[in-house]
Amino acid sequence: MSSKLELSVVVPVYNSAKTIARVVEKISELHIEGGHEIILVNDGSNDDSDVVCANLVQANSTPIKFVNLARNFGEHNAVMAGLSSASGRYVITIDDDLQHDPADIAALYIYCRDNALDVSYTYWDEKKHGLIRNFGSFLTNKMASIIMGKPKNIYLSTFRCMNRFLVDNILLYEGPYPYIDGLILQITNRIGKFKIIHHQRELGKTGYTARKLIRLWLNIFVNYSVMPLRLSTIVGILLSFLGLLYTIRVIIIQMTDGTPEGWASLMSIMLLFSGAQLIVLGVIGEYLGRIHLTNNRKPQFVVRDILTTQSEIKEE
Repeated sequence: MSSKLELSVVVPVYNSAKTIARVVEKISELHIEGGHEIILVNDGSNDDSDVVCANLVQANSTPIKFVNLARNFGEHNAVMAGLSSASGRYVITIDDDLQHDPADIAALYIYCRDNALDVSYTYWDEKKHGLIRNFGSFLTNKMASIIMGKPKNIYLSTFRCMNRFLVDNILLYEGPYPYIDGLILQITNRIGKFKIIHHQRELGKTGYTARKLIRLWLNIFVNYSVMPLRLSTIVGILLSFLGLLYTIRVIIIQMTDGTPEGWASLMSIMLLFSGAQLIVLGVIGEYLGRIHLTNNRKPQFVVRDILTTQSEIKEE
């Protein structure tokens, strides 16, 4: 993709009507040689975020593109929508809650550019997220290290800078379950990290819930690894071995002491094996279900309309 602008800043927006104007204001104040644009992606917000974003497009001098999705598709799908609309040689993604200071964008971009990195993640000494978000991020990073070979010294922050080569290759993924960091780790090992200060959330509450984190973990496990299937095979082998040992024990008791007793132990073994079988079937079913939805072209995202600084609305 040819590019005229130097930098695109993608901001997924979800229920941030009270903060997004300040985010846009701080991004607009940046001075980037070669110019920059702002991509706002409304991910089916329940508040007035869409109205606020539309007003920002009309009132701002910095080029802004407002991508309004038809419903909530999730953060990574919204980021994919933003990446597909970005034209910069470099693209930065940043949250809409001001916990990442937009003033750090220029330094992050320069660091990524000058070190010839495909992507640079941000990190910090002290994190100001809540307990659930911190615990979820910890597990997500651990899983990414084990499953996808993430470098242990890299924290998978949503505040990241990517070059055009990486963005174009990410956009080759057309499935309904994108995980941006998983795609990055599959494409490149030119990964850097840039230190910033993490700020306390000023307004509102996080959109991350235990349910969304579980969905993210399932996405990592099933879409970017066959480890669950391998674990199912290992569990099946171990349980079969235990079953063989128990059968040998029953035969020995039969030959030495007569009919073995133990209805309770027999039922426990049956429940153990039945539960393991259901878990394995559930894992296989999850894979098959996702394959089915992918083959039936479940949409990655659906754009309701796009509003640009030229007051041009494009219906999708």
